[in-house]
Amino acid sequence: MKFNKQQWGWIFYDWANSGYGIIVTTAVLPVYFKAVAQSSGVSPANATAYWGYANSFGTLLVSILAPILGALADYPNTKKRFLNAFSMLGMVMTLGLSLVPSSAWQWLLVVYILSIIGYSGGNLFYDSFLTDVAPNKQMDRISSYGYGFGYLGGVLAFVLFLVLQLTSGFGMLSSYGVARWSFALAAAWWIIFYIPLLKNVHQKYALEPNGHPIRSSFARVWSTLKHIGNYRAAAWFLVAYFFYIDGVDTIFTMATSIGMDMGITTTTLMIVLLVVQLVAFPFSLLYGWLANKISTRFGILLGILIYLGICLYALRLESTVDFWILAVLVGTSQGGIQALSRSYFGRLIPKQSGSEFFGFYNILGKFSAVMGPVLVGIVTQITGKSTIGAASLSILFIIGLVIFLALPRLGKTTTQA
Repeated sequence: MKFNKQQWGWIFYDWANSGYGIIVTTAVLPVYFKAVAQSSGVSPANATAYWGYANSFGTLLVSILAPILGALADYPNTKKRFLNAFSMLGMVMTLGLSLVPSSAWQWLLVVYILSIIGYSGGNLFYDSFLTDVAPNKQMDRISSYGYGFGYLGGVLAFVLFLVLQLTSGFGMLSSYGVARWSFALAAAWWIIFYIPLLKNVHQKYALEPNGHPIRSSFARVWSTLKHIGNYRAAAWFLVAYFFYIDGVDTIFTMATSIGMDMGITTTTLMIVLLVVQLVAFPFSLLYGWLANKISTRFGILLGILIYLGICLYALRLESTVDFWILAVLVGTSQGGIQALSRSYFGRLIPKQSGSEFFGFYNILGKFSAVMGPVLVGIVTQITGKSTIGAASLSILFIIGLVIFLALPRLGKTTTQA
C-alpha cells in the first residue's frame, strides 16, 4: 500500500514527538527532576508527589478542555492552527527545560507542565487529522504506521541520548549537562520531523463557517451529549475502550515498579524499555496488515486477548527471564491495539465533526489512567505481591472484551456502523 505525501507527513508527526515521549516523560526528566529537587532540600517523598501533581495537572487540563477545543477545530482551516499552536508550545517548552537552572526546580515543573499541555493538545488534533488524511479503507494501515514509526523514532532518539549518557557528552558534560542536552535533542527531533506535516497535511472535512464559533462549539458539545443515542456504536465503543485501554496504559506505567520489586536493575529496565519499543515497531505494522486482511475488529479482539494473557502470565513472574517474556508480549500488542482503536473510532464518527469526537476519545483515554493503578495498588497491598496486582487488571480487559463483542461489525467503507 502506497501512501502520499500528506499521509507520510501525518505518520511522521508520531515520529517527531516520540523523542519527547521517551526522553522527557519516561526516561530522563523524572530522574533529573528528583535529583535537582532533592539537591535543593526537597525530600524524596515530596519530590515524587510534586512530579505526580505536575503530570496530573497538565494532562487533565487538556483532557477536560478536549471536546470544546476539538469542536472549535472542526471549522474550516482551524484544525491546523490548533495543531501548530499546541505543537509549538510543546517544542518551545521542551527546549526551555534545557535552559532552566538546576537550582530552580519549581520553574522546571512549571515549564514541564506547559510542555505537557503542548504535547497532549497536539496529539488531540493529530489524532483527529486521521479522518482528513485517510479514507476508511486505508485508515487501519495509516494509523498503524503512525504508531509503528513513532516507536521507531523513539528508539533512535533514545539511542542518541544513550550515546550522550555513556560518553558523558564525549567527555565534555556532567550528568546534569547530559540531561539538559537530551531535552534540547527531544525539542530538535520534534521540530525537524514536524516539517512534513506542516508542509503537506491539510484539513479536508469541516463544518460550515459560523459567526460565533466559541458559543456554537459549546452548544454542539452539549447537543452531542444530549443526543448520544444517535451515535450508539461510537458511545459504546468509548466505554469498551475506557476499560481495556486503562489496562494497556497501566501495565506499561507499572512495569518498572514491578520489575524493581523483582530486583531487576535500573540498567536492565532501561534496556527492556528500548527492546519493547523495537518490538512494537514491526508489530504495529503487522496489526495494520491483519486489520486490512481480516478486519479491524479481529485486530482489536486479538490485542485484548493477548493483554488478558499477559495479566495471567504475571501470576508466574519469578525471574528476569519471565519479566523479559512479559515485556516482549507487551511490545507485540501495545502499538497495534492503540492504532486500531483510533482507526475503528475514526470510522464510527461523522468526519466533519472529527475533532469534537476525538476530544471525547482523548478525555476517556486520559481519565482511564486513574482506575488501573488504583486497582493494582489496592490488590498489591492486600496480597503483598505486585504480580497479583498486575494480574487483577484482567478484570478491565474482560469488561472491555464483553462490551466490544457486543458492538456491530464495521464495513471497510462505511462511516457509521
